[in-house]
Amino acid sequence: MADSGSSNACGSPEKIRGDVDNENIILNPNFDNGSLDNWSGRGCNAQVHDSMGDGKVLPQNGKYFAATTNRTQTWNGIQQDITDRVQRKLMYAVTAVVRLFGSSVVPSDVSATLYVQNSNGREQYISVAKLQASDKDWVQLQGNFFLSGTISKAVIFVEGPQPNTDILLNSLVVKHAEKVPPAPEPDFSNVVYGVNILQNDNLADGLNTWNTLGNCTMTVADGSPRFVPTMVKESLDSNIPLNGKCIVVTNRTQTWMGPQQDITGKISPYVTYQISGWVKVGSAKNGPHTINITLNVDNQWLNGGQVQVSDERWYEIGCAFRVEQQPSKVFMSVQGPAAGVDLMVSGLQIFPVDRKARFKHLKHQTDMVRKRDVVLKFSGSTGDSLSGASVRVRQTQNSFPIGTCILRTDIENEDFVSFFTKNFNWAVFGNELKWYWTEAQQGVLNYTDADELLDLCNKNNIMVRGHCIFWEVQNAVQTWVQALSNADLMKAVQNRINGLLTRYKGKFQHYDVNNEMLHGSFYQDRLGKDIRANMFKMASQLDPSPTLFVNDYSIEDGHDSHSCPEVYTQHILGLQEQGAPVGGIGIQGHISNPVGPVVSAALDKLGVLGLPIWFTELDVVSDNEFIRADDLEVMLREAFAHPAVEGIMLWGFWEVSVWRKNSHLVNAEGDLNEAGKRFVKLKKEWLSHARGQVDNNGAFSFRGYHGSYTVEVDTASGKKLTQSFTVDKGDSPLVVNINLGN
Repeated sequence: MADSGSSNACGSPEKIRGDVDNENIILNPNFDNGSLDNWSGRGCNAQVHDSMGDGKVLPQNGKYFAATTNRTQTWNGIQQDITDRVQRKLMYAVTAVVRLFGSSVVPSDVSATLYVQNSNGREQYISVAKLQASDKDWVQLQGNFFLSGTISKAVIFVEGPQPNTDILLNSLVVKHAEKVPPAPEPDFSNVVYGVNILQNDNLADGLNTWNTLGNCTMTVADGSPRFVPTMVKESLDSNIPLNGKCIVVTNRTQTWMGPQQDITGKISPYVTYQISGWVKVGSAKNGPHTINITLNVDNQWLNGGQVQVSDERWYEIGCAFRVEQQPSKVFMSVQGPAAGVDLMVSGLQIFPVDRKARFKHLKHQTDMVRKRDVVLKFSGSTGDSLSGASVRVRQTQNSFPIGTCILRTDIENEDFVSFFTKNFNWAVFGNELKWYWTEAQQGVLNYTDADELLDLCNKNNIMVRGHCIFWEVQNAVQTWVQALSNADLMKAVQNRINGLLTRYKGKFQHYDVNNEMLHGSFYQDRLGKDIRANMFKMASQLDPSPTLFVNDYSIEDGHDSHSCPEVYTQHILGLQEQGAPVGGIGIQGHISNPVGPVVSAALDKLGVLGLPIWFTELDVVSDNEFIRADDLEVMLREAFAHPAVEGIMLWGFWEVSVWRKNSHLVNAEGDLNEAGKRFVKLKKEWLSHARGQVDNNGAFSFRGYHGSYTVEVDTASGKKLTQSFTVDKGDSPLVVNINLGN
């Protein structure tokens, strides 16, 4: 890895990779000799066949295949011990050819799973691949796995279908994963930024180029806003007024009916397009109504933005989209309100986003928000005149919190730990503090994993967010918790919060109290409306030191009207009215195709609450590393430049430890990809350095980012003196008195 000085405990990485690149580590992978040599049934029987079902089932390749029988559990299957043939810190590619067999087979998921026992005895099951199979034909199961720590046992097996269904395995290949060269950087040289791709957008030519989606009626009317939406104005830097005309859609008998326009041939791969406009309903009865912009791209629907309309005012709608292949047919449409409700649309724009132009604005904004004027005043007798002495100021750390999600398995990889400790000053645990992890079975507590992660962070002076005390989405609640009576559920909730916050009192700087309350209501449905506020109150009483956060997703991207900033704001105010000590706003930030003004507008709306805003689970996704790097830079710069944002947490950075595929910054074997390089470059940009000379008043002035610094002074006689200081937030210049001693 370019930035961590990685090494491989198993020997030279180059030698190991050369030895395993073309070698299948599975023995007897095709059952060529007609035997089960090196294979065994996992809780069931296994045999080798050349055919089954009166010759209807034949191997896809070779002469034989294996079949498992007498399966009584879903985890029963066929397995092979690969302990002595697998290496840590290498990515392995797995390919299995499988199908099902039996008297009453239903299509089912078949999984390849790796059982690992680490050198300390810890057991782990790693999901390698999953695919739906049937008894109709052979299918290919593909996936990857990576071992962070030293192992004492590793067994790969195939499992999954319901009991009494036979699993057939024709072949299994496990090889060192081939390194695929990254896709080239897209060429945007012919993109014309800031130009609306919609025709006749101002309706000066009536309804020319506009059509109706569905059998409804469309007319042009006056009375719409004459100023461009805020998000358009920020992107295009335009003050040209609108002409006040709008499309009016009536006789709508379906929610999807509305205006549409063909934009085929105007969309290019990997270009990020912003959508902005004004929308309105003719009647707010039976509302609120959700208005959404959709794009039909080769018969696939993309979300182009949503807004919830609760009255008859004009509302701004804004979002972004991107395609990663050249489409052959693209339609844009506006739809959503209930049948019978008239829909109005005005000033609609779809245009390519010039990110570099936005970055120039953000750099200026960042200078205003994240820097401070500093005056170093030198004193003390050195035997030399200080005037003219050489000064070098170097920032060692920016104090702005930039953290990441980490998992217990990550810390067994010393390369991961090196990058983590060098590049982040905050952390959050991906699973290890969640209730379903700490008490998977009622009364059986597991805090070992969280303790080990917390110990690593403490040793490296890394602050930690507590994620999360509760999770309101039902499918994230353990089965045993869901099965409790309401009275017992209340006791369990009290035990959970008492146990967690008492054990870790003073050790976490934040807590996400009840995760994703805009998207779930398990505890509220079972225990009443007051339970949410009471969770905050109980947490504050047990440990007054951490800041207590709400935390939710789809806040900043314009995609979900049910979790837009306006809805989130009302949710927070409602909690506060019930006495909940909400101290921070968590925006998860699982975003795709980010556009700065859309994100910034959401932050502005939430910022009026006066609470610190954190991006708590930030990740961006693209199969093209250069686009992923651009997306990441958009989000980091927008957050860093906004005065209401006080921290950023990435939702992982290492390839095998991220939630969303193609969101990582560092590849499994430690190589920085383009997104990782961009991240490191930004971290360096956000460190201030200055050189110069002490003036006649014994002072040296500069403007720098908040954080930790060292200053070196070289006097005329050759003496070199060094001292540290800190630049805190503040509007007025900071005067730092530096005593150079005798």
